[in-house]
Amino acid sequence: MARYVVGLDLGTTNCALAHAVQGTEKEPPGEISVLDIPQITAVGEVADRALLPSFLYLPAAGEFAAGALDLPWKGPRDRVVGTFARDHGARVPGRLVSSAKSWLSHSGVDRGSAILPWTAPQDVPRISPVDAASAYLEHLRDAWNTQIAGKTTASRLEHQEVYLTVPASFDAVARELTTVAATQAGLKSVTLLEEPQAAFYAWLAAQGDGWREKVKVGDLILVCDVGGGTTDFTLIGVADQGGDLTLERLAVGEHILLGGDNMDLALAHAVAATLPQGMEGLDATQRVGLLHACRAAKETLFSDPKKAAAPVALLGRGSRVIGGSIKTELNRETLNSVLIDGFLPVCEPSDLPARGRRVGLTELGLPFAADAAITRHLARFLGRQAGSLHTGGSSVIPSAILFNGGVFKAAELRNRVVDVLSGWAGKPVTELDPGDLDLAVARGAAYYGQVRQGKGVRIRGGVGRSYYVGLETRAPAVPGIPTPIKALCVVPMGMEEGTETVVPSSELGLVVGEPASFRFLGSTTRRDDTVGTLLERWNPEELSELAPLETALEASDSQPGEPVPVRLHSKVTELGALELWCQSTQDDRRWKLEFNVRDPS
Repeated sequence: MARYVVGLDLGTTNCALAHAVQGTEKEPPGEISVLDIPQITAVGEVADRALLPSFLYLPAAGEFAAGALDLPWKGPRDRVVGTFARDHGARVPGRLVSSAKSWLSHSGVDRGSAILPWTAPQDVPRISPVDAASAYLEHLRDAWNTQIAGKTTASRLEHQEVYLTVPASFDAVARELTTVAATQAGLKSVTLLEEPQAAFYAWLAAQGDGWREKVKVGDLILVCDVGGGTTDFTLIGVADQGGDLTLERLAVGEHILLGGDNMDLALAHAVAATLPQGMEGLDATQRVGLLHACRAAKETLFSDPKKAAAPVALLGRGSRVIGGSIKTELNRETLNSVLIDGFLPVCEPSDLPARGRRVGLTELGLPFAADAAITRHLARFLGRQAGSLHTGGSSVIPSAILFNGGVFKAAELRNRVVDVLSGWAGKPVTELDPGDLDLAVARGAAYYGQVRQGKGVRIRGGVGRSYYVGLETRAPAVPGIPTPIKALCVVPMGMEEGTETVVPSSELGLVVGEPASFRFLGSTTRRDDTVGTLLERWNPEELSELAPLETALEASDSQPGEPVPVRLHSKVTELGALELWCQSTQDDRRWKLEFNVRDPS
């Protein structure tokens, strides 16, 4: 058995690592600790930090003297990650990779191709979102092996039980790509855990046995998780089982690409409006630089409520710019109006997010949510789950809220969400103490590792969405109208990790000897469908199409083009990944379906 359980928070903005010695029959599990991560903080300087900023800088040839970017271990010479990458990259944004995690979930691009930095000049080498995520994990691995393992091979991170967190809204494809990044980093035993659950586990760990005094049977707890790149909503219910309180994850939200990155971009547009040249007068590199400068100014103002303004500076272009830079500031009035009123407006529980694309929110090439109002997305989530959970009302109103994500380090933002929810409920909604928002997910993931060993309180729930394979109907073809499909449920919501099943259906014909593609769909609300449920019609709001599944079909004992009768076999692995197989009904042949994560265009 591995000596340690390790929680890894692979965040959009920061990464963190927490760990504890595993318990045994003779000794209790160890206390959860946070690893101090050595990283370059300035040219020629290395320091330990609790957080590793999720930024990667690609230096130009000869940009730094030999040895200036050396680490305590032998690292790659063509890239640097962490604090220095973030800070120096803000001045040279054309060589800075950021928001790699958001790109990892972007189905509109080939996430395995070298596409980042998105705005890089032609002479700058690029890397893939998977490789960027792997680079952060490699740095954490090397930091662990230097700080903890030393010369003890058995204590290296590659040999520990690692619990790697992902957004609850990540679909099966994004989860698979996360495991690919972990495998590239050499991590051998990785289990995925949803970030909102990790945050709740951190709360449980901090409360100890006292958590039962903070909640009661019938409570519905909202985990509101707004990180750098995504907004995640999760509902956890409190129930009674044999006189003891139990916890169950009841619902997760859809993937909403909306978070701190959007807030920084909105601030950048607001600040640019104060410049003589405006946003249109800045080139692509300056715009990215302004984005990073506004992020730093935002953090300065939120960390010191007494400050009225924070400086914003970016590199100039041309001889008319005095001193080679453009200087302005972000004041608190702009900060509050843009972030609080713009992203967290007061609204009704019946309000819905606006549709359509908002100008200015696609600068980074990512498919950001059309409506930046997080409170309206929350209203939609709670309204949709009311029908799914059969509450009888038009909206589910939580009795308590647990915040997660760096965005909510600002008390002003937390207070606005609590006020809005309390207004919907007609009574105060309890705010649970989130602890350290920067480290909660990593700590919670490590605690979950202890829970898996039977040392703690487990949240039940299984997979957070149901999955379907599309079956083409035999309807006559009509020019200009797509062939309709039926949706066959292959993984029902709540299917537990480590379980598998044969999908009940009529025998399907699988043509061998040539590649085949399968349409794949998912739902976060259809909790009553069971494996084998066949849907002929559905509300487009209930099911969304995901990346297709593909397989290279070897003919083997069959003639090319010959259909082989098969049944589908689904499995949710112990690691939290989804596997689908086509099993021949005539012999023991089977074909695994793989996700196509390339640009669908």
